[in-house]
Amino acid sequence: MAVDVIMPQMGESIFEGTITKWLKKPGDKIERDEPLFEISTDKVDAEIPSPTAGVLKEIKVNEGQTVPIQTIVAVIEADGVTAAAATPVAANADSLEPATAQAKPPATKPAERAPVPPAVPQAPAAASPPPVPAPGTPQRLPASSTREKVRSSPLVRRIARENAVDLTQVPGTGSGGRVSKRDILAAVEGGGPPAGGPSEVSTRSGPQVPPATGTAAPGAPSGGPLASGLLETAVPREKLYFGQYEVQPMSVMRQRIAEHMVASKRVSPHVYSVEEVDVTGVVALRAKTKDRFEQTTGTKLTFMPFFIRAAVEGLRAFPTVNSSVDGTNIVLHKACNIGIAVALDWGLIVPVVKNAEEKSFLGLARSVNDLAERARAKKLKPEEVAESTFSITNPGVFGGLFGLPVINQPNVAILGIGTIEKRPVVVDDAIAIRSMVYLSLSYDHRAVDGAVAHQFMAKVKHTLENWTESIL
Repeated sequence: MAVDVIMPQMGESIFEGTITKWLKKPGDKIERDEPLFEISTDKVDAEIPSPTAGVLKEIKVNEGQTVPIQTIVAVIEADGVTAAAATPVAANADSLEPATAQAKPPATKPAERAPVPPAVPQAPAAASPPPVPAPGTPQRLPASSTREKVRSSPLVRRIARENAVDLTQVPGTGSGGRVSKRDILAAVEGGGPPAGGPSEVSTRSGPQVPPATGTAAPGAPSGGPLASGLLETAVPREKLYFGQYEVQPMSVMRQRIAEHMVASKRVSPHVYSVEEVDVTGVVALRAKTKDRFEQTTGTKLTFMPFFIRAAVEGLRAFPTVNSSVDGTNIVLHKACNIGIAVALDWGLIVPVVKNAEEKSFLGLARSVNDLAERARAKKLKPEEVAESTFSITNPGVFGGLFGLPVINQPNVAILGIGTIEKRPVVVDDAIAIRSMVYLSLSYDHRAVDGAVAHQFMAKVKHTLENWTESIL
């Protein structure tokens, strides 16, 4: 019995996925729930399990291709014993969650949920018809007026919002008339929406890769959406290819990171503040209790829960730092959802500790360890990397003295943690050896002024230097 394997929907707002790697090849035997292929979406990378046991008969979508959800990507010739239990939709997001994972967060309140856009774009009601833009030129309107009228992904809506493009004026070439990333990039670049022709998959692959080694030549790669759009080069491209070189195309995740960082630097006026903090007490407490902590709780004791707790205290005292900017409005978030940057061998991801202000120290430690482990195993769900209100990154784990990180949109601030090291400092007019760390805060000057940023950092510093919370 042949069983179709489909591209799963990895979240309500996700409409497509890119196959980054096939873990099996045609003719290979596969067990039910054994990882079959890896995908990348706007939100997260994940391994997709096989919906049935059998033999992989056919691969319909190659590595690097992006297809809409529910697209058949492969066919498995199922074993007779398991075929009756298998269904074409078995490879879904729910099957990715391990038995020990946290429960799915409660659904968003209806008032807070973005309305589901209709399948067919509708023109806004008006007393008189709106002016018709020139062919190939998207009408420029406030992004808030177009957000709910066209089927599109969060990435597409973000690009439209940041470039003031009216999505109702961008014909969609995706499934069901959905506006794809290729469509919006073409509109932003001023070339008009693409007509039928090569699929979004082929254009996302970017320019043809030059030989692995060689010399500069007139045949250097030509531009594409990533080269000439959001990720344009700073110098003429012919000046990039000279002498001996090799070219490594960006992975899908690398492209997403690049787009996110470029957008953040373009939108947010970044300002930076740095504090030096004496964490001698925290270091001593961890060294004294880490073995007993792990034996008692079954989870490792790292420094991150200490910094999360200190950040939460700062956010509660200065809520402007726990906000987002929407045009001329500042959205003050009630929950402290802390995004933790996790370095991966293939990129970077920011899973989110939801409602950190409600968790005990042990709850924070378990959440951080669980999210980091599943991030490296590609087991995260889209909702676990969404809705952060503040972020923390830790370059100190790699020996960095301190960093000046880029703000993780739509946050207005991100805390950077440097390496903890012993240094001679003056204590009560005497030289003492203390464990010190530099903390940096990158903040969006549209919402946060220097005075508030430094008061926030002072609160974080005071919490760490005067630690009183029991950790067991």
